[in-house]
Amino acid sequence: MDVGGLGVPLLPPEKDIYPDDLLSPRDPMGAARNWWTVYTRVRQEKSLARELFTWKVPFYLPLVKQTRLYRGRKRSSFLPLFTSYLFLQATDEERVKALGTDRVAQILPVPDPAGLLRDLRQIQRLILADVPLTIESRLQPGTHVRVRSGVLAGIEGVVQSRTKPTRLVVLVNLLQQGVSLEVEDFLLDSLE
Repeated sequence: MDVGGLGVPLLPPEKDIYPDDLLSPRDPMGAARNWWTVYTRVRQEKSLARELFTWKVPFYLPLVKQTRLYRGRKRSSFLPLFTSYLFLQATDEERVKALGTDRVAQILPVPDPAGLLRDLRQIQRLILADVPLTIESRLQPGTHVRVRSGVLAGIEGVVQSRTKPTRLVVLVNLLQQGVSLEVEDFLLDSLE
């Protein structure tokens, strides 16, 4: 695939989720596994995901396409949306195996798995909708809203006060991070 006619190929995205229906409403992996937030060593997210995929251990690594100028040429690649974070659904044995890779700095239990799943489903929908996303950290509480119609209908988030246009922030509460996108005010319904 040629990127922008410059002759620079775009590599296909790597496996970012295993199994493909991991975030579906039904639990494909059963009750034997717990959700964990993995904080990786620097630039080890994709390498860890490759190993987990080889071992058939369920994970989700949100990846987004980014295009940057490098030596006068546009280069596109798929990068982790949340730097150094990967979400793992594993048994205790699989968690220990992941720790043994030397790619992991820390693994934290998820106190609210249902909440994490809800947040990750929304992030996955935004990535699949191919809308421009901006990482937002240390988010301040604002008005909770839901997108009324369009391709993003049903997405819930927090309106963050900024200069126009309105920015909707979709949170991953566990990480205290999220992504933001521009949304027209008329598409939003307050949930408060």
